[in-house]
Amino acid sequence: MRLKQARDARCTDSSTPVKTRVVLHCPGFEPLDSRDHHARYKRSAAQSGRTWGLDVAVGEFVQDRLSACFDVSCQDGLHVTKSRIYILDHFSLVAALTEKSIWKQTHSGYISAARVVWEGGMVSYFRHAWRFGLFFLFPFLLMTSVVAVCALTALLPALLYSEPLNYLWSLPCALALLKFVLPPLLEKFHTLHLFADWTLAIAIARLDNREVNSWMVTCRANAREALKEAADEYVTSSHSMGSAIAAYVIGTLLDEDPDLFRGKRVVFVTLGGAILQCSLMKSATTLRACVGRIARAEDVFWLEIQCLTDSIHFYKSRVVSLAGHPDAKQASIEFIRVKRLVSAERYRRIKRDFLRVHRQYVLGSDRRSNFDFTVMTAGPLPASLGGKYAPIDDAARKSTPNAPTGIRK
Repeated sequence: MRLKQARDARCTDSSTPVKTRVVLHCPGFEPLDSRDHHARYKRSAAQSGRTWGLDVAVGEFVQDRLSACFDVSCQDGLHVTKSRIYILDHFSLVAALTEKSIWKQTHSGYISAARVVWEGGMVSYFRHAWRFGLFFLFPFLLMTSVVAVCALTALLPALLYSEPLNYLWSLPCALALLKFVLPPLLEKFHTLHLFADWTLAIAIARLDNREVNSWMVTCRANAREALKEAADEYVTSSHSMGSAIAAYVIGTLLDEDPDLFRGKRVVFVTLGGAILQCSLMKSATTLRACVGRIARAEDVFWLEIQCLTDSIHFYKSRVVSLAGHPDAKQASIEFIRVKRLVSAERYRRIKRDFLRVHRQYVLGSDRRSNFDFTVMTAGPLPASLGGKYAPIDDAARKSTPNAPTGIRK
């Protein structure tokens, strides 16, 4: 990508090159802290830089009492864009939920599932995005099925009306299944991780967990300080569960100061966003109000990046409307295809791993397509154009021999 190539597209105010940018990034529900996210961003930026022909330099990770951030310099021809990226990770919450014993995680997971059903979440999931509904049910059905098999094995002598002595083999077999089969199966399908994800989702919807609420207050304070920095563009990017956190943080900041973004270029980006995971529950009144404030903020452009092959989000759903604001400005939706972002070999390896496909939004690209996380958060084009990058293929070059290669709007 070269800046002059982007200028060959229709020139509007939104395509003015960005010189400085502040990014607030809310990661998804992953066992990674801010330092880990910096390391991953650095690897992804190197990969995307090679793909797009950009010189991307990711600075050192800096963490103090209030924030965790790093600087990125992206050179595109003669133009240089400086971005400062703040990571608002919730690793402490993830660790607290996933470091419990298997039985405690199982118990809290089932309690959370019951609450999701009670609050109308499951019905709404299947109504608006049936694949997300299946994603909700999957870990609980898997756990229930395995435990049921273990129980049936233990009770097999009674079910077959056989001699009580047969318990001498049925009980050890059931215990062996619990000890040697259940844990690796749960690990393979990330079952306990997903249990913890739903526990946090309930806490964000209800705002009844003291630890989660305290973390959200800290996160909001960090975001407020970061937004005081001078920049051409302010981007709040969020992935998966992080989208609900980002909506809460920005929405409550706007509640405190409706003029927070007055006169600024602000882009609110959700990548495979799961705001509706929480906001479709009856108790999520605060989160739904936050969604409305963001949608109605005149200086905020809301961009949703969605993907057909990603089951862990609400594909083609109108988030703002479903959150109770059909009269507000709706988010702009751009669609991507993972198979067009990565090489054919890589896609064959990852296409059956639904969590790996879901992470591709924030990873580096092997191929030039209409979206790239590094380009959106560090490149010269405004983040509002994310999802609009369009490589000129061979057919297009033949029809317009003098057209430049790279991306166009």
